[in-house]
Amino acid sequence: MPQFPPLRVGRGGGRLRRAVRRRRRAVSAGLAVVAAALAVGGTEAQASRGAAPPEVQRPAAVVRTVSAPVRIADAGTVRLLRPGDRVDVVAAERAGPPRVVASGARVAEVPAPEQGAGDGGALVVLSVDRDTARDLVGAGAVTRLAVTLC
Repeated sequence: MPQFPPLRVGRGGGRLRRAVRRRRRAVSAGLAVVAAALAVGGTEAQASRGAAPPEVQRPAAVVRTVSAPVRIADAGTVRLLRPGDRVDVVAAERAGPPRVVASGARVAEVPAPEQGAGDGGALVVLSVDRDTARDLVGAGAVTRLAVTLC
């Protein structure tokens, strides 16, 4: 009679190993699904729990500068200015305190003084954004403007 190993009936060692392998695969698949859900829809999941949505970074608006000619009341002050200087433009109103119309405006050009001009002031061209240019034109029409060097 040939020799053979003894039979062991009912141990089930193979079934246990298969069950553990299946559980590992299920856990791995579950982790992969959770990671994919967080990568794709993490903000929606947070919003459904009542958390505030994260701020979305939007590109900054392009600020276009324009050249605004401004008549400054004191011609002597304008002679001190050179292209590239930064100035604050102040509107001196009779009824109220002076107010700053433009802050940090860049001097683009200082035209030559007009011949025979009396106390009419002097012209200076400032490089500012569109909204500030509109404020400068409005203030220059009703008040006297002055500049301070920054």
